[in-house]
Amino acid sequence: MIIIEDRKLETTKELFNKAINQKYAIGAFNINNLELLQSIVEAAEELNSPVILQVSPSAKKYMKNKYLIKLIEATLQSSSIPVVLHLDHGDSFEICKESVDDGFSSVMIDGSKYNFEDNINITKQVVDYAHKKGVTVEAELGTLSGIEDEISVEDKNAFFTDPTKSKEFVQRTGCDSLAVAIGTSHGAFKFKSKPKLDFERLFNIKKMIGQNFPIVLHGASSVTPDLIKNNNDFGGKIENALGVPETIIREAINMGVVKINVDTDLRLAFSGSVRQYLSQNPNEIDPRKYLGAAKEGVKQLVKSKIRLFGSENKS
Repeated sequence: MIIIEDRKLETTKELFNKAINQKYAIGAFNINNLELLQSIVEAAEELNSPVILQVSPSAKKYMKNKYLIKLIEATLQSSSIPVVLHLDHGDSFEICKESVDDGFSSVMIDGSKYNFEDNINITKQVVDYAHKKGVTVEAELGTLSGIEDEISVEDKNAFFTDPTKSKEFVQRTGCDSLAVAIGTSHGAFKFKSKPKLDFERLFNIKKMIGQNFPIVLHGASSVTPDLIKNNNDFGGKIENALGVPETIIREAINMGVVKINVDTDLRLAFSGSVRQYLSQNPNEIDPRKYLGAAKEGVKQLVKSKIRLFGSENKS
């Protein structure tokens, strides 16, 4: 695990225990460049909030491990808030092991593409390795991507997290948190009609695995009209995009969700800010100017998320 001088990365265990007890959630924000990292950390620092920095396998490849680790080391040296470095959607034991060895403090093994037994086996393999290194593990049961909001009950039972299997999954794998499928999906186009989540399913999952077991909500960007408008007003073409309304996010947190993943909203804030700046300053070619605008846009977005999640002044 990355340690710099007297500062080290946090795992999710203690952060989630505190969040459960005080009924708030921690934002997990995806990073893939310097500007995103800086704006997220600055926002969390100013609001005195813990933060989870997420890196997908493709982002790891894009940033390159050595650069990424040095940026995280700089983050620890320059900030005072609790910081978790988390692998998002690791799809193999090898990528999870690599991330643990690189110094990540938390990893997600996404075995949702496998059948129940194979998902248990690969998740337990990752848990056994990570726990020896003091690293926490997030697992996923159910399928998020490609799920439409109007599918039948039978299809929901086939794709969404099965509450009756959740307890067995957690007990047999030893995972530290569980990402559940209750109707969210990745990207900007989460719903075709009125957004809704299966909160009865969430209630039953919590009932099965225990109220104090950490639940994670993926695909939880809100894709608010202002973010879409700011992109489209300055050259974007994002149509019919629907995310998870903030009222639904708050309800999920009230029901015990302690980690909320945010990626699409960051992209919308970043791209919209760049589009606006270049449109209003057509002669500008200095990347520091338009990337500075992007940083400010993302920073304000992250602040709004932290306040929504209730983690302000919880570091």
